[in-house]
Amino acid sequence: MQLITFLLRSSWLTVAIAILAGGLSGAGSALMLASINAAISNPDHNTDQLLLGFVGLAVLTLIAGSGSQILLARLSQQAIYRMRLQLSQWILACPLRQLEELGANRLLASLTDDIEAISSTVINIPFLCVNAALVLGCLGYLAWLSFGVFLTILVVIAVAIAIVQLMLNHVYALLKLARNQQDLLFKHFRAVTDGIKELKLHTARRNAFLNEDLHTTAATFRDYEIQAESIAAVTLNFSGLLFFGILGVLVFGLPRFAAVTTPVLSAYALTITYLARPIESIISVLPVLSRGSVALKKIEELGLSLAHQAERLPLETLAPHAFQRQIELVDITHTYHTERAGQFTLGPMSLSFQPGELVFIVGGNGSGKSTLAKLIAGLYAPESGEVRWDGRAVTEQDNNAYRQLFSAVFSDFYLFERMLGIQMDNLDAQAQQYLEKLQLEHKVEVSQGMLSTLNLSQGQRKRLALLTAYLEDRPIYLFDEWASDQDPSFREIFYKQILLELKQRGKTVLVISHDDRYFYLADQLIKLEYGQRVNES
Repeated sequence: MQLITFLLRSSWLTVAIAILAGGLSGAGSALMLASINAAISNPDHNTDQLLLGFVGLAVLTLIAGSGSQILLARLSQQAIYRMRLQLSQWILACPLRQLEELGANRLLASLTDDIEAISSTVINIPFLCVNAALVLGCLGYLAWLSFGVFLTILVVIAVAIAIVQLMLNHVYALLKLARNQQDLLFKHFRAVTDGIKELKLHTARRNAFLNEDLHTTAATFRDYEIQAESIAAVTLNFSGLLFFGILGVLVFGLPRFAAVTTPVLSAYALTITYLARPIESIISVLPVLSRGSVALKKIEELGLSLAHQAERLPLETLAPHAFQRQIELVDITHTYHTERAGQFTLGPMSLSFQPGELVFIVGGNGSGKSTLAKLIAGLYAPESGEVRWDGRAVTEQDNNAYRQLFSAVFSDFYLFERMLGIQMDNLDAQAQQYLEKLQLEHKVEVSQGMLSTLNLSQGQRKRLALLTAYLEDRPIYLFDEWASDQDPSFREIFYKQILLELKQRGKTVLVISHDDRYFYLADQLIKLEYGQRVNES
């Protein structure tokens, strides 16, 4: 039902037309069966008229059935397309802190497996609808033949449907449990890739991870899937026996209690035999529908969580606007929970930055440097206090415009292959000049805004991230431990040439650093300990 609602939200009119066309297809199939039964029951009757009617019904069934499937296929794929875009937009609009709390494994599971499960499900919906229309049409024909016999058959079918539904409910519950385990599996898979060095260097850790974490979760997921697939297999085979059960009732049971003519029995037997394929097809798709329903519910839960927290992002592209006087943080605080220290609070703290100022943010690990950087850049919202832009408080409505002031290279930066969003007539030539300054001209080329390779060392990849920041040419530059992966000679270039050149161009430069030998270059030094500012110069 959730999937039908999902399609109705996309276009109820298209669904209505598709259902109508499917109904015509089902009615046409039932009438073709009636024509065949009529020809068999009355061989001496003139069959020319029946033949013409049969051909006409065949054409109607073909056109209506194909039309229904095509409409539903287009609608289903359009709905999946919109869901992919909407979920991505929700993620982009969700505050960074909420995304970090949700976890990358949950987001990736929904963006990949859940979307794929729904896509696989909706592919089957057009065939399911046409088969359902066919079954309903044939049941209507059977009721017309003999309503008494039809009621008897209907009781048998109702009992069978109740049994099948109980089985499918169990399948749904098992698939839901398996889907919850899938979030944990994605978390463990990220540990395999992100923690590969640590796992290789410590045999005991690797074995504990494989046997206690990954193996346990994978085995639980496997067991739930096996149980669900096993019950689904029993359900499918039970549906196959259903037809023989109905035929047995017709041939062996019903004649003992009621007078049923041979033509009626023959017509019923032919129609029920014909219905075997579409009904088996419907039942075989039901476990797939259950899996799709579980995935859709997961996405809707995630979507509601994201949409509830989503920021209002403008549709138009915002150009960065320079600030004239200063950026101020006034009595800002931010609290979050860490696995090691529990609750951690940054602030209250007041800071200000002017154009052309070089600012170093220093302190030990866990002192709050990166959190402060995200607050300054508008990626985190302060729980109390405010951020001011040229004396005006930055609100939720203009926070996105405020963020356009910043070009940042974080310690966990992501590098795009294309220079996305950078509008410049001589982009390739300008990029080539910066590549020479960054000593990458022999390793990387830029053609039509595309980097020739990203297969570089971490230090060189950081230089490419700096290249992007150069080309963005925004008023404020933020570097989070940028020099930590550079060789000594280029580290010297970074601190004594690149930073000072940016400062001379009137840029505000914020640098998170442990390199105390360069602290003397700072116009302002902000030192943090346990979330508090302890001194400045």
